[in-house]
Amino acid sequence: MRTPATLIVGPSWVGDMVMAQSVFKLLRIREPDRDLDVLAPEWSLPIVARMPEIRQGIASETAHGEIGLAKRRRIAADLAASDYDRAIVLPRSFKSALIPWFAGIPVRTGYRGETRFLLINDVRPFDRHVLDQTVKRFVALGLDPGEALPDELPDPTLDISPQNQARVLKKLGVDTDRPVVAMMPGAEYGPAKCWPHEYFAELGTRLDQAGYAVWVLGSEKDAAAGDAIATAGKALNLCGRTSLEDVIDLLAACEQAVSNDSGLMHIAAAVGVHVHGIYGSSSPKFTPPLTKSRDIHEMGLDCSPCFERECPLGHLRCLKDLRPEGIFEKILAKSC
Repeated sequence: MRTPATLIVGPSWVGDMVMAQSVFKLLRIREPDRDLDVLAPEWSLPIVARMPEIRQGIASETAHGEIGLAKRRRIAADLAASDYDRAIVLPRSFKSALIPWFAGIPVRTGYRGETRFLLINDVRPFDRHVLDQTVKRFVALGLDPGEALPDELPDPTLDISPQNQARVLKKLGVDTDRPVVAMMPGAEYGPAKCWPHEYFAELGTRLDQAGYAVWVLGSEKDAAAGDAIATAGKALNLCGRTSLEDVIDLLAACEQAVSNDSGLMHIAAAVGVHVHGIYGSSSPKFTPPLTKSRDIHEMGLDCSPCFERECPLGHLRCLKDLRPEGIFEKILAKSC
């Protein structure tokens, strides 16, 4: 008799994929013998591969926002031969529910939304007051209908590869002789989530003088920001020089991390680094780093959180008034 399996349609953002591990853990605890597979964008599969709860990650092949009916039908035809008796669709979009429906998976769980009446047959109500955090929205889909959320949700914990970590450190020519603080200046959502580069640079200079090594991490899109921070301060710019898999292992070699509300912030939390999360237009009440080892830095202005990509008032005080010296003192206090 073949093991029953669940197909989970994963989210399209780095941070959301990390937070989704909370529901994967819940499902594994409840049914240890059930196989869990994740259908997700190809770029996110290195994250999925570091989640021991997941049997395999499957590339969705479609670009963000792409309907791609032919691609979805082809993937569904391959999945139809598997023993999936349930699908959990984490995103709330119409297109995200197509593959489980095309594949004929009997039970398809998801939230009501975007006219998915046929595609989702285990429809869950979406109460944004009860489900006031992204992680709660994911975990609730792993519960039975009407079941209350647990008092405590499992935090994400990504596996680390010591072999890959050693390889990457050698390739980049860096070491951990000094305690390392990672800086992540990027945020895909927009500039209203980004702490000023000159503040990162000032913090890097202070940390260097206090005996820390500072690494700036991010994608190629963050390379210019990393150059600006490294040029103006004391930091090593590694943006665009590493794969996502490498960043996971590099962050695990750090003592602390200073980050905008971004996907890399959630990765840092999931590898056990003490996280300093900086919040401007977004809110730590909605997307906090899922770890007990954290400090939250926000101004709490009347105009925030606005959840806008750019400051609608033009002053960006929620970030500009958040000075580097306060975060520096928190880092020192944590190291004591």
